[in-house]
Amino acid sequence: MSNNNGLDFKLIAEKCGLNSKNDIGSVLSDIDNLKNEYPQKDLIAIYNYLLANAQEPDVIMHLIRCVDMYRDSSSLEPLVDILLFRNGDSLDLNQKEKYNNVRAMCAKAIANQKNTNAVSSLLYCLNNKNENYKVRLACADALGRIGDKYAVAPLIEVMKDEDEKSVYLRESAVSALGLLGDARALDPIVSIIETKQGIMDKFSFLKERAIEALMKMGFGDNERVFKALKNSLSDESAQVRINAIEALMDSDNPKAYDTIKGVLDNDSDEEVKKNALIALYNMSDRRILDMVVNSPNYSDALKMEAVGIIDEYETESET
Repeated sequence: MSNNNGLDFKLIAEKCGLNSKNDIGSVLSDIDNLKNEYPQKDLIAIYNYLLANAQEPDVIMHLIRCVDMYRDSSSLEPLVDILLFRNGDSLDLNQKEKYNNVRAMCAKAIANQKNTNAVSSLLYCLNNKNENYKVRLACADALGRIGDKYAVAPLIEVMKDEDEKSVYLRESAVSALGLLGDARALDPIVSIIETKQGIMDKFSFLKERAIEALMKMGFGDNERVFKALKNSLSDESAQVRINAIEALMDSDNPKAYDTIKGVLDNDSDEEVKKNALIALYNMSDRRILDMVVNSPNYSDALKMEAVGIIDEYETESET
């Protein structure tokens, strides 16, 4: 097979030992040496051919890295073919399992191209409950990074699906929705934060990701969001409380400052209190730091945090 530039792809593949019994290291080395022989345009075309015809998972992963360096739109077709397993009929069961890692890597490379033409293929894999969970995770992440709003509704369904076996997939869907920033996802994401029972409450990282998604989306002075975040300040997870503080700091709700001040005064975790102090400082000025330093109601650790902020930021502003 040759192209308009006179490249003999089949001969190049043979010289690289593609799909031969050659040592894998030798094959990868020969592929790497191609960049010293061909200009970029030809090199991308060669990589695409090799990617479309390679069978060994380690070789395919190496070629994915190669095309990912250039992120040329011509590489999308072979990447999608791998993702959809179009060339996987000849592989045995053990090879197919190894191939799933390749396909997950492929989804990440597709995401790097930011090409909306791949969205339907990514959604096909995401929505297939019989698909390997690693592949579905990578597809959810890719959909968020590509940024096509067509993915919003399917991602919401995955996030809400109580029958979904992979909690981590639901987490990835939440994060992807945060990147997409579509208002349709706001209420479903808030519902995760509000949950007090079941899988959403058991796995605190789901709430952590949900709060992070809200911060990326922005929520202004939305009262339901504010209430959910305020209630999260009583969550058993310190990280959930910290995330809620950070979100409230960016809130337009006038009650946010006093709400965070309550955490500073009453939370039992020093790290949470430190984050509350930083948030209050960012929302106001040095007076909150001086108040902590001079009050007998705060721990030495918190006073040291306040002094550290004064030394680092306030001293700079004075000079």
